[in-house]
Amino acid sequence: MSKERSFGGAARVWGLAALVMAAACGGGAQDDTGAATQALTAVASFGSNPGRLSMYEYAPAGVPANAPLVVAMHGCTQSADAYVGAGWNQLADTWKFYVVYPQQSSSNNSNKCFQWWDAASTSRDSGEALSIKQMVDSMKARHSIDPSRVFVTGLSAGAAMTSVMLATYPDVFSAGAIMAGLPFRCASSTSDAYTCMGGSVDKTPAQWGALVRGATKVTAAPPRVSIWQGTGDYTVRPANATELVDQWTDVNGIDATADLTETVKGATHTVFQDGSGGARVERWLIPHGSRYGHRARFRSGGRMRHRRRIHPVGGHLLHVLRRALLRSRHAASRE
Repeated sequence: MSKERSFGGAARVWGLAALVMAAACGGGAQDDTGAATQALTAVASFGSNPGRLSMYEYAPAGVPANAPLVVAMHGCTQSADAYVGAGWNQLADTWKFYVVYPQQSSSNNSNKCFQWWDAASTSRDSGEALSIKQMVDSMKARHSIDPSRVFVTGLSAGAAMTSVMLATYPDVFSAGAIMAGLPFRCASSTSDAYTCMGGSVDKTPAQWGALVRGATKVTAAPPRVSIWQGTGDYTVRPANATELVDQWTDVNGIDATADLTETVKGATHTVFQDGSGGARVERWLIPHGSRYGHRARFRSGGRMRHRRRIHPVGGHLLHVLRRALLRSRHAASRE
């Protein structure tokens, strides 16, 4: 069996399984929470909201009880509405899970970036991090959510904020996907942020891990992490994917030596396992030749919708994700 065909196996798509495939078992009823924005529903009140973010949700029809929840965060200059184009709603329709889209405002940041470098915004029970956690609490209060299957993902600044949420709330998020993102506490100021994005921050795994362990005193199992990076990304340099592997393998108590390496549709996939063979961290490197670096157009409903800058690795990323989802579903049906 070829590598490409074997890609559907559960061990090799664990990141997708953590974020999406678990949705095959979930759910609760949708209720009216505010004005609808295209496919999304605005939730006006969801807590004290110290980070002054906006909350949008997507609740597919027919979601059964105890559904998974995915928190999906946009990149700079984007919005919740724009990030619908990443395809999470379509996956939610298929696998019956809920999606929450936090949205940054220009009053917080002129480029509408989640402020992943700002200590006040990225500490547990503070700022934007707390606002996002309150969105999860709101969903749990209004829908039937399985607390063991709450996941977080994002692109660029949203991916950096994904690192923040995994570090500060490991008791809330069991896994996350970081797409063209950055390690937790890679920067502490705006100028530091550019240095970090440029791939110039290099720490040992133990140093990176210590930053995560210092984020909360709560005892919780370390989250599983899926890392996605375009090798032709000149905004968030590929070196950051290596630093992310160092950070999250250390947090998971494993080494940063890959236990599995394969090529799928030109992308390099590496998996880092624990002592029992369970995948804890994975990394996908999307080649420069795929034409996707940090920005790309995306498709909606099979046709080009906008020329928005949905980075990292854009449509190619979702193409691989969707193919993995379908193959793993077919593999499961044969077992």
